[in-house]
Amino acid sequence: MSPFNKNVQAFLSLVRAGLWEQDIQLESFGQIDFKEVYRLAEEQSVVGLVAAGIEHVIDVKIPQSEALTFVGSALQLEQRNVAMNVFVAKLIDQLRCQDIYAILVKGQGIAQCYERPLWRASGDVDILLSNTNYGKAKEVLVPLALSVEPEYTAFKHLGMKMKGGFEVELHGTLHSRLSRRVDGVVDEAQYDVFYGGNVRSWRNGDTTVYLPAPDVDVIFVFTHILHHFFFEGIGLRQICDWCRLLWTYRDKIYIKLLEKRIRKAGLMTEWKTFAAFAVDWLGMPAEAIPLYSTKPKWKKKAERICADVLKVGNFGHNRAQTTGESQPYLIRKFISFWSHLIFVLRHFTIFPKDSVVFFGGVFRTGLHAILRGE
Repeated sequence: MSPFNKNVQAFLSLVRAGLWEQDIQLESFGQIDFKEVYRLAEEQSVVGLVAAGIEHVIDVKIPQSEALTFVGSALQLEQRNVAMNVFVAKLIDQLRCQDIYAILVKGQGIAQCYERPLWRASGDVDILLSNTNYGKAKEVLVPLALSVEPEYTAFKHLGMKMKGGFEVELHGTLHSRLSRRVDGVVDEAQYDVFYGGNVRSWRNGDTTVYLPAPDVDVIFVFTHILHHFFFEGIGLRQICDWCRLLWTYRDKIYIKLLEKRIRKAGLMTEWKTFAAFAVDWLGMPAEAIPLYSTKPKWKKKAERICADVLKVGNFGHNRAQTTGESQPYLIRKFISFWSHLIFVLRHFTIFPKDSVVFFGGVFRTGLHAILRGE
């Protein structure tokens, strides 16, 4: 028996239908409030997936006004993604003209793993760069930016807003900041990209855009999920990205290497839990997800993950925060830092050991940032 009400159950069914392009029936849920379903879809940044799922409902007629709302939002997503793809092509060409080798991570690259790439909610444009190219990219792009955020020098991260309202983030690393052990594996994966040439490509218009190879990208995407899960909250969109990446490259991922890296990072408990969540709640075909286990303990943890995801929303959308906007900068940073610490520990019932370990990682990172005024 599901612990969720009929509207949440219908919402999850529609996400699954859109994620895998499969027909579904909703009649068993009774009278569904599709306005509530839309609210949940917006909250989790999966409006496009639910819109696609609605096309696969075979037993219930969706009220016209609600159906049009989803269609209109899906068309807006298409327009935004078309514009963003054009922007990404120009950005990559601009960097390439300056002999800057850049890798597109997350976002538009992962979108290509979906049946309908233009219906995935877009976010920032994330660029991964080597140490040398990170500095060169700053020199090229900062003068062109409409605004630039404070740089996080400790882990080489700089955000900026460009013309057209596009947000660009430059990354010298993709550290999760959870623990040195985890980030050591991320560094190995990043080394494979820049020094092993382990990339794949996406033909975006007339521009070839390079993305991490599947074996590497799986590590990047999963540790990114855990970063947000433990720091502030994770939404369904990011987990769906992970599912689609694993599904698209299910025959190309080197499972022994993946298992070695997951064990080395100390993340096997998290991997098996999210694998159970993907299968039980998102309809991921079990045979397509490496290291999946049917043991009851993973299923129980997966149910708690589902409840947490629905509670906090995409990137902690629903999490009440006290930011102290009227306080001095360092006080605001301390409040944010303390909020992250408490949030890590709230997952103790799901991941008791790692919540304590990651608490230490967040503490070290936050204290370093405060002392440096970052």
